[in-house]
Formats: sequence, C-alpha cells, structure tokens
Amino acid sequence: ENPIIDRLLPEHQRKVLDKLSTGLPLTVTANLIHDEDYWKRCCTQRWKVCIVSNYGNSWKRMFFERHLENILKCFIPNVTDPKQVLELIPLCKEYVWRLEIDQFLPPLMLDQKEEEEDFDDSGSDFELNEVSMHHYDLGPLITALPHLEELNLTYGVKDCGMNFEWNLFNFTYQDCSNLAVALKKCHNLKVFKLTRSKVDDDRARLLIQNLLDHPSLMELNLSHNLIGDKGARAVGKLINHSKLEILDLCNNQIRHPGAQAIAQALANNSTLTSLNLRLNCVEDEGGQAIGRALLTNTTLKSIHLGSNELSEPTATLFCQVLAQNSTLTSINFSCNHIGLDGGKQLLEGLMDNKILTEFDLRLAEVGQESEYLINQILWANQERARLKSLQYPSAKPL
Repeated sequence: ENPIIDRLLPEHQRKVLDKLSTGLPLTVTANLIHDEDYWKRCCTQRWKVCIVSNYGNSWKRMFFERHLENILKCFIPNVTDPKQVLELIPLCKEYVWRLEIDQFLPPLMLDQKEEEEDFDDSGSDFELNEVSMHHYDLGPLITALPHLEELNLTYGVKDCGMNFEWNLFNFTYQDCSNLAVALKKCHNLKVFKLTRSKVDDDRARLLIQNLLDHPSLMELNLSHNLIGDKGARAVGKLINHSKLEILDLCNNQIRHPGAQAIAQALANNSTLTSLNLRLNCVEDEGGQAIGRALLTNTTLKSIHLGSNELSEPTATLFCQVLAQNSTLTSINFSCNHIGLDGGKQLLEGLMDNKILTEFDLRLAEVGQESEYLINQILWANQERARLKSLQYPSAKPL
C-alpha cells in the first residue's frame, strides 16, 4: 500500500526486508522486492532442496521458475482457471529463463453415467478420449516469456500408482500442434527437450516443421519416444536448416533408412557437435552410412551408437573414420556385436589417431587384447589433450 522501500536509508531498508513475510502476495513483491536474501528465504521455506547455482545464482529466478513449474504440473484442464497462469506472466516474465515440466495432468474424465448419456451411436470411445484428453496449452505462456531459453517437457502423470491408465500418457495431436506453433514464436529458445511422451513420426514431423530455420535452437532432445524412419528424415532436414549443436534421439525406433537420412545431412553439416542414437536399430547399413558421413564431416565431436545391432562391417568402415577424421573425440559402440575381427579393425584405425579420448566398447565382444591396446592409445591421447589444455587454456570459462 505504501511502496517506499527504495527511498529508505540502507539500514532501515535492511530491517524492513528482514521482517517481511514470505507469504506476501506476489502482486506486491514480484516487481518491488529485488533483495536476494528475501527471495532466498522464500525458496528455503518452501523447498527442502535449493541449488541456486542451477538458476544463475539468482534466488529470485529460482523462486519464480519453480513456482510457475508447480502451477503447471498441477493444472487440470477444464477445472483450473487459466487466469491462474496468465495473471502470473507480468509478475514472473523477467525472471524465467528455463522451465522443466515433468507432468501434465489430463482433464477429469466424465462420470460413467454422464459418458453413457453423451455417447452418440455413431461415436467411438477412442474419439471421446482423444477429444477429452488434451492438456494445458503452453502457447500463451511461453510466447510471453522474453528470456525463455530452455524448455524441458514430459507429457505424463507422476505417482499415479494404482490409478495407472495408458491414456494418462497421451500427447495428443492437438497438444503437439499447439506446442509446435508456440515453439516457432519462441525466438530465444536454445534448448528444447520433449522426452518420454510417445512422440511418433507424425508428431515429430509437425514439431520439426515449425523448428526449421529457428534462429536460436542449439539443442534438441527427443529421446525415449516412438520416432521411426519418417521422423528421422524430418530430423535430417532440420540438421540442414538449423544451427543445432546437440541432437539426442536415444531410444526411438529408427532403422537404417532413417539413419541414412541423418547421415546424408551430417555429411555436409558444420554445426552439430554431439549425436546420440543409442537404443535404436540402425544395423550395419545405417552404421556404415553414418561412418561414410564422418569421413567428410569436420565438426562432430561425439557420437553414441550403442545398442544398434552393429557388427564387423560397421567396424571396418569406422577403421577409415578413425584414421581420417580429426574432430571426433568420443565414440560409443557399447552393446553391439562388433566381434574379435571388428575389434582388430578398430585398433588398426586408431593406431595413428591422436584425437579420440573416449571409446566405449563394453559388451561389444571385441576381445580383451584389442580392448586393452585401444585403452592404451586412449590414455595416451587423454594425456596429450590434458597437456595441451594446460599449454593453451580455453578462453571460455568451464
């Protein structure tokens, strides 16, 4: 009612701030109180674990990001008033840089009696559920947050216990359409993660269509979904039309045609530094295509091809990659059937390689001797990289 705190003498200002209740309405405190000690009290009284370094060392940022996340995780469509979110925007928009929402509650289902009354003879249960299971539309919120750089989403319900139903984990096409349109308008977004949300080919293509030529996106994580070869082809197009540096497609359903599309884009790409295709099924046809791409690619530093049903033919091609590629520092072939001969081929390619410092061959059946000799080379490369970093310290802080 009398916002004169900035006009008080410093010692009086401190006394007032120390006595202010953390339960004051945010409409009063959000844009008036900037004191970090006050927001530290707000955070530590509300949450047991508070790691402020994860929030740019800002207690105020931590409070508003977590407060907003909690509201979104508990939002029930058709029950919670959307104004509860929208009215928070002018209060928090200057302090939200990242949102991590690992739960989206579905609308409350109608009572069984009401369902039966509403059934039309020509309708189906699937149509009813599909229409009624849309989640909260993030569009009006995230497009109004000017500093939003990272969005990490999972469409599902946590701790559902005995109330488990598959439709609680339904990322509908309408959800996807709403999200895709919003992402296109988030011009400052650098990191987008949508994991464990049953994203299939059609949904992946819709999302990627709206991310083409995105001015800021640097990291995309669509791991643990249902993306197949059609979705992977769309990803290949995105690689060619974006500034992506990190791409994670772990645990999807990509086979060799999809891997070939990604490889084709990778061959001429000049921004991607990390690619994760673990737990797919690209097989040797896909593995060889990626290997051929790495003969010309000059930016990729890390590739994960673990658990992809690769064998000796892929190892044969990667023998050339190891001998010629001068940027790869990390390769993961774990849980494949590389075999003894494949292990010897990789060892041969690595003989003159001075760059690679990580090579995961666990459960790849390459044999103890090859594994030991490869590790000797890696240790030498690691020591060389360590001495180089001491001699030429990085200009960028770690």
